[in-house]
Amino acid sequence: MDRRWLPLNALRAFEAVGRQGSFTAAAQSLLVSQSAVSRHVIGLEDFLGVPLFDRKPSQPALTEAGKRLLPVVEKAFERIDTTLEEIMRERGEPQRSLRVLLPTTFAQRLAMPLLRSFRAEFPDLKLDIDSRPVPGNAEREADIAVIYTPPRVAPQVLDLLWMVKLTILCHPEVAAKAREMDVASFLATNDLLHVKLDARPPAFLWENFARAAHVSAGPLDRGLVFDTAQLAVQYALSGAGLALVDPVLFEDDIRAGRLVRPYDIHVDDGYGYYLSIHPDDLDRPEIALFRSWLIRRFSRPPAISEPPQQAM
Repeated sequence: MDRRWLPLNALRAFEAVGRQGSFTAAAQSLLVSQSAVSRHVIGLEDFLGVPLFDRKPSQPALTEAGKRLLPVVEKAFERIDTTLEEIMRERGEPQRSLRVLLPTTFAQRLAMPLLRSFRAEFPDLKLDIDSRPVPGNAEREADIAVIYTPPRVAPQVLDLLWMVKLTILCHPEVAAKAREMDVASFLATNDLLHVKLDARPPAFLWENFARAAHVSAGPLDRGLVFDTAQLAVQYALSGAGLALVDPVLFEDDIRAGRLVRPYDIHVDDGYGYYLSIHPDDLDRPEIALFRSWLIRRFSRPPAISEPPQQAM
């Protein structure tokens, strides 16, 4: 028989009537009307071409065909019930999941160790991480997002994780030249590595840095432009160019001496890393859990280690 034509609802109604010995009791157990149960049983009888019950005034009695069919259907449903219960017990509680949107550099340089720690504490919460470079409004598509932005009014609830303080990072051999140069000369004689920031001009961060640090270094729109700070710093690690980035994200390289701050200058350009959540989602337990955990992790401003050498 083609299984597409198996009358499963009718078989369930038939099994309930045969087990309960009553159309009324069967309807109550299935939470449907008695007429619906009756229609299903009649439909099954029409499908088989034989009656399954003798409709007696007191209660329905199984015919020979009904007596043959009932134990087979009961056994099949029992096996299905048992298997489903076993699967549900093995699975335990339904796994909760969150789609988390992270800036690429944040994800690669800082979030992975944090998320491993979170997963160890809360293994039943699945995190679906998206760290592709995306437009600023993409946090609307995620359950929870970390975004790099200046303070702003937004439909989302924004929790500040930390304010970014930009500084120059470069290879130690490049930094060695800074000992005999002021900041303006150092900028003028080295390639500048730029990071794309939404639709802003490529030199936006460097121009803000020069303005805030009171540095006049000539045109700052030269050099290479990268999609992420991670790529810019990778290029700086090769011994070429100056990256202007948040040192918190590259703390390991600074501590190891792979990257050096040639000047002890940190500029707050007004940007920060914020946790972004739609207000309608604040009461979701999994979001409240992840939100409170991240806020606790960043409740103290991230430390910035002292550079191995100072030029000024």
